[in-house]
Amino acid sequence: MSVVILDGSTVRAFVADEAAFARSVDARFAALDANGDGVLSRTELRRALESFRLLDGGGFGSAAPAPLPAEVAALYDAVFEQFDADHSGAVDRAEFRDEMRRIMLAVAEGLGSQPLQVAVDDEGGSFLLEAAEHEAAAIAAKVDAERKAEADAANK
Repeated sequence: MSVVILDGSTVRAFVADEAAFARSVDARFAALDANGDGVLSRTELRRALESFRLLDGGGFGSAAPAPLPAEVAALYDAVFEQFDADHSGAVDRAEFRDEMRRIMLAVAEGLGSQPLQVAVDDEGGSFLLEAAEHEAAAIAAKVDAERKAEADAANK
């Protein structure tokens, strides 16, 4: 686990960098495409969702029981339908990228403008971790450019 500090602007800037965002999402898509056929099946997407363990029970000390299997299946089906925009029965790379963009922009909206510390999985390709690293690289590049400009001005 890593802890990053970010806000909505961090995530929006990452999504706005088309090349960086596409590389990140495409890598995640490839990792999820277990059979390598270039699309995500309902089963492949469900495996990814199950790995988040969001539906294991009430969590956080809650006494709420785990949802019924039929409820879980209905939820996973609804999520799949969101990703499968053309209703072809499979999620292609473009559909996955579009939905991840929509999700990440919703996360950015939810984060707002106040910096937050967020624990992220640094082994699973966290989009939030990648957004924070993207912002850090942009800041480092700006600082380097300013130092170079100062050095150039001092050498004149």
